[in-house]
Amino acid sequence: MIQWRITVFLLSLLPLAAMIWGAFHGNLGANPVEALSHESGSWALRFLLVTLAITPLRRLTGWRRLGLLRRMLGLFSFFYACLHFLVWLWLDQEFAWGSMLADIAMRPYVTVGFLSFLILTILALTSNMFSMRRLGLRWKGLHRLVYAAALLAILHFIWLVKVDLMQPLIYLGIFVLLMLLRLPRNVVMRKPRRIVKKQVVT
Repeated sequence: MIQWRITVFLLSLLPLAAMIWGAFHGNLGANPVEALSHESGSWALRFLLVTLAITPLRRLTGWRRLGLLRRMLGLFSFFYACLHFLVWLWLDQEFAWGSMLADIAMRPYVTVGFLSFLILTILALTSNMFSMRRLGLRWKGLHRLVYAAALLAILHFIWLVKVDLMQPLIYLGIFVLLMLLRLPRNVVMRKPRRIVKKQVVT
């Protein structure tokens, strides 16, 4: 399992390597800042959806060891979200804090994207054993915010592209499917109560 986790770790670094290669070789198109922002944000969302897919896949396949990859994949989602935020803050906004705060307050797609990033930051900081022991039962409740983070990230993408909605709508469909795959345990398998009618003897 250790070798498998190392393989997944190295594969998860390939998008970063591709972005670095493209930046140094001028393969990012006419607007490299926009290309880096798009790629880093897309990979953050992809890793987030893959993380959410771990539990349904584990239930469907019975392979419980898949759960061991969930934390790593979630942290890679946060890593690419940090890269996405850094590209926006450094290369796009040039650390103009006033302009950045105005963007967050005035542009809805920036607002929801920033909220998603804040949630991922909280989840990353509490994804350790110390936080699990410290928070106890509240830890699971806190980490259910990952669903909100994913939905906000998809909404951020939809509002950002405005016209070409194919890709964000695909991500939305995947998110909805992953949520539906969680229903059987809570809803579908719940047997409806039988209503027994009493006969009235006259």
